[in-house]
Amino acid sequence: MKRAVAALLVTFFVAPVPLALAQQSEVLKGEAAFGGWRADKPGTQRLLTPQDLPKPYVSDSASNSPSEVRRPRNVGTKLPAGFSAELIASGISNPRVVRVAPNGDIFVADSRADQVRLYRPGGGGSKPAEEAIYAKGLSSPYGIAFHPFENPRWVYVANTDSIVRFPYKDGDLKASGKPETVVADIPDGGHWTRDIAFSPDGKTLYLSVGSASNVAEELGDPPGGPAAWAASEPLGAAWGYERGRAAVFAFDPDGSNRRSVATGLRNCSGLTVQPATGQPWCVVNERDALGDNLPFEYATSVKQGAFYGWPWYYIGNNEDPRHAGTRPDLAGKVTVPDVLMQAHSAPLGIAFYEGTQFPAAYKGDAFVALHGSWNRGMPTGYKVVRLFFKDGKPTGAYEDFMTGFVISDDAVWGRPVGVAVARDGSLIVTEDGNGTVWRITYEGKT
Repeated sequence: MKRAVAALLVTFFVAPVPLALAQQSEVLKGEAAFGGWRADKPGTQRLLTPQDLPKPYVSDSASNSPSEVRRPRNVGTKLPAGFSAELIASGISNPRVVRVAPNGDIFVADSRADQVRLYRPGGGGSKPAEEAIYAKGLSSPYGIAFHPFENPRWVYVANTDSIVRFPYKDGDLKASGKPETVVADIPDGGHWTRDIAFSPDGKTLYLSVGSASNVAEELGDPPGGPAAWAASEPLGAAWGYERGRAAVFAFDPDGSNRRSVATGLRNCSGLTVQPATGQPWCVVNERDALGDNLPFEYATSVKQGAFYGWPWYYIGNNEDPRHAGTRPDLAGKVTVPDVLMQAHSAPLGIAFYEGTQFPAAYKGDAFVALHGSWNRGMPTGYKVVRLFFKDGKPTGAYEDFMTGFVISDDAVWGRPVGVAVARDGSLIVTEDGNGTVWRITYEGKT
């Protein structure tokens, strides 16, 4: 049922996590970290390693998609002590990626409606003072980027089959001109989300393209055979209907000078650049049908020329049994991701925190939105987590930050998708189960 668009301000009581517990967070490791939604709560930490991977087919491959239901009255989210969540917009068809312009305007890709929405924060930074449809007539828009960032003249939008840009000046509520196609002929279908981000110097535009299939089941042999293909293509690049997919690419800002950054990333649905290092980062949805806890999802820095395994290997030198013996030339050449997360939790968005509103310990860490599982007996995901960094490097551990979206084993009211840091240091979160946008603020100990 189509819902009317409305901007709301609703503040929910958030049960605080006692300070003593927050300071002595439980760290779940190995099988204890596999878990499900019942084990989720703010402050719970997990640390998974490649050695924790179970064998393929240890458990059946479940098909278990919880029903999306309306948010029950007076039900909100759960956050660490001192944090609260406000509902700032609702009734959106399909809110996905969220990005914040330098002037503080909040841009939201409403993918199913083929448009980009804009919310201008009010004086208190909460209830939008204005809202508008910034651009419409797009094609499943997802990624959004501003260029050059400090004083943007363009808003870039990644459609499922192209990248376009709109002329922009500070304060625009609607696009002032027609879209200019910057990158054409991006392969569409399959994993349709296309995210984009600029390097800190603004000279490089990154693009992520997901695979067309689960694990390239009908790929066949490459033209000329594997050896000839490997000699002329980036390490681990696939062919046929998967050519130009499961990868991250780079372009000049005008869309020229296309080059490969990394391959074997099954579905990098969230792409960003780490401020501390200038390195691109991906959060990746891994493959299905190997069992409840295999393989782990992940977040990783994207290294130039690296191959991350898909479809032949996963999480290092672990060969997918469905492609056994197909690419022995790639053995030992797979880059292991930086942060491993619960299998099938479906990470979709990532944002590094460089604000000053949250406690100082959060600075430099990253938030990741987990959309939630379907290929798992016990649902997992449906939350926002915090990845820990030390001196700009990931520790490998992560922590539940925003939970409470799951009602029961077969019902959820919220599915987090996008995360972004607002100009005032609050955290903006989109979820497409009920079509809402949230603002998380920190006010100190409770």
